Amino acid sequence: MKKYIYILALGGLIAGSSCSDFLEENPKSNFTQYNYFKNASQAKTAVDGAYERLRALTNNANYGESAWVTLDLLCGHATSNAQSLYNNTYIRHTAGTMNSAFGDIWNGFYEGVANCNLCLAGMNTMEEDEIAELRGEAYALRALYYFYLTRLYGNIPLILEPVTSDSPLMYPEKSSQEKIFESIVSDLKEAEKSGLPDTDETGRVSLGFVKTLLADVYQYMAGYPLNKGTEYYKLAYEKAKEVLDQSYCVSPADLSYNSSQATSAWYSLFDSYDKLHDKANKNKGELIFQIQFSASADATNSITSMIVPVGTPITDVYDKFGSLVPTQQFLDSYEAGDLRAAERGMFFSEYPNVDNGTTIETFSTALYKYFDVDAVTTGKCDLNFTLYRLPEVMLIYAESYTQATGNPDQLAYDMLNAIRSRAGLPSLSGLSKDDFIQAVWKERAHEFCYENREYFDIQRTRKAYNLSSGKFEDYDSFANESGTTFSEKYLLWPIPSTETDVNPKLLPNNQGW
Repeated sequence: MKKYIYILALGGLIAGSSCSDFLEENPKSNFTQYNYFKNASQAKTAVDGAYERLRALTNNANYGESAWVTLDLLCGHATSNAQSLYNNTYIRHTAGTMNSAFGDIWNGFYEGVANCNLCLAGMNTMEEDEIAELRGEAYALRALYYFYLTRLYGNIPLILEPVTSDSPLMYPEKSSQEKIFESIVSDLKEAEKSGLPDTDETGRVSLGFVKTLLADVYQYMAGYPLNKGTEYYKLAYEKAKEVLDQSYCVSPADLSYNSSQATSAWYSLFDSYDKLHDKANKNKGELIFQIQFSASADATNSITSMIVPVGTPITDVYDKFGSLVPTQQFLDSYEAGDLRAAERGMFFSEYPNVDNGTTIETFSTALYKYFDVDAVTTGKCDLNFTLYRLPEVMLIYAESYTQATGNPDQLAYDMLNAIRSRAGLPSLSGLSKDDFIQAVWKERAHEFCYENREYFDIQRTRKAYNLSSGKFEDYDSFANESGTTFSEKYLLWPIPSTETDVNPKLLPNNQGW
């Protein structure tokens, strides 16, 4: 169970004035909590290291495998042409407990939790005015790690302190999801009052991110499996509105759009989908929180390699795995004229040859939103991976307000229609509650395609997007375009067998595994 013991290695992230500085590495050391936390500078370095394990979500595990890919392949709206041992088992729902992604997130995110625990314990001996914001960052990161872990694995160990080799937590028992979510909310409330800056453009935790995450947590708690209902939908939309009140949520395509108001707000919608993968806009605009990457700091991202079809000569990234390829049926589910589905909106199917710019290569439609244009020549992708952006807060408000009150208000319509306006689509009005919720879910599917939202939406709503009917229906009532019917077993991931073999307290495993 060595994942639960983590001697702080100062090879983590060093924050500074730029994204590159944030990812510079120091020589590794074996400092521990007993001899390290002496001043605010050292505490900051320790907290910087707590960010690093977020990259477990996007790391390239084997040949074309990655946990972020797994999350979307399970939903059935993507195929894979990678030479992978496991990717097709996620699509077909025939995976086993040894599949790489299941262990990558468990190991990586529990190491992230351990880093946060070490930081929080180490800072207990320091003056609060020196480390208040750093403490807030550690609380927020621990909440984020646990939010992923409990959604993916259900009842899991809740560890809130550093673990030593003689600790009873070396072989921990599982805690209920209820208790884990209580801890997540508690941590976020601590972070919310810690004096964090409203926003941050270097990749660090901000107050805007904390409020966004808390809104998402409340909305999730309102649905399955906790089923807390109306009260938590209310908490979700109220917290989302706190972010919206400080943001500029008008579509850049709207005639009333005011660029100066957009610039002065916490967050504002981009005027082009290109900016979702434009490195000049990392951590800016509508991007609330991202996992940081930097080629100059030797922290590259495999994401472009994952989405470029095998053998397609359009970029010099080290390999083209074709790990995740959108299905044609999903592309066809966009409304006519939707700019997100247009060539080089969020997708593309042609691009100049990397060696001969006059030759246009055509290929199976891929995700342009994850294509690093600079890596075409450098071969090093360092796009950040986005965890939260403003459209999600807008749709959390729209859905949660409607679920809590029975009908959308004007703000709910404004939020939904601003996203549609940017996509070149007409406004909606006069919908029933059920039709409005369906419209919100469709916007989530189309706006956040392959951003790891759909799997968690299936969990909390027990509905999945049936492309044949164009509606969200009971998740286990139809076969998707990949020929798979989503089963109850796949609502949770298995606890990796490498863990259950060592610690029988983690048994029984999740249903069906």
